Amino acid sequence: MISEYQHFPEYKKIIGIDEAGRGPVAGPVVIAAVILPQECDIIGINDSKKLSAKKRDELFKQITFQALHYEYKIIQHTIIDEINILQATFLGMNELLQPFLSSSHLALIDGPHLPKKEYDENCKLILKSVVSGDSTYMCIAAASIIAKVVRDSIMANYHKKYSVYDFSNNKGYLTRKHRTAIEKHGICPIHRRSFSLVKEIYKTQ
Repeated sequence: MISEYQHFPEYKKIIGIDEAGRGPVAGPVVIAAVILPQECDIIGINDSKKLSAKKRDELFKQITFQALHYEYKIIQHTIIDEINILQATFLGMNELLQPFLSSSHLALIDGPHLPKKEYDENCKLILKSVVSGDSTYMCIAAASIIAKVVRDSIMANYHKKYSVYDFSNNKGYLTRKHRTAIEKHGICPIHRRSFSLVKEIYKTQ
């Protein structure tokens, strides 16, 4: 894990963007943006998937305290069903980037794709996609932690209402227990009806 300012020293501020929740069949997708200080001294920042829940919570507190800027967007399952998961993710990214379009910053976005948007001709913001960015640059990893912690909290709350689906443990991903619960009880209001297995069961309900 390296500081993004080492690779892009010409930028005074670099925005890291990542998401949590593209793969699950239930719940929202959460997209986060983080700008870390150039002399960031937070130890242990890494791809959220490589960290324990306890470590993510610890880093979440440090990141939100030290970051020059952080924000997240929650895109609900209904929007995902309406426009598809990729476009829903792009929607969140565009909302996070909007305040920076006139600034001479760099935005590093995890993954192979950049959000599609007709930016104003005076836009100064530079966007760069980075495959495995959450395992490369601190700002993207920090964004992955923010997104993951926020989404996990949302799914833990949903578990209280729909405990049969075990959302506190699977976070909406299609584990064997989750699949069995869907087949036995049908789907609940937060399931993504546009996803293949959910779609099949939803049609039979």
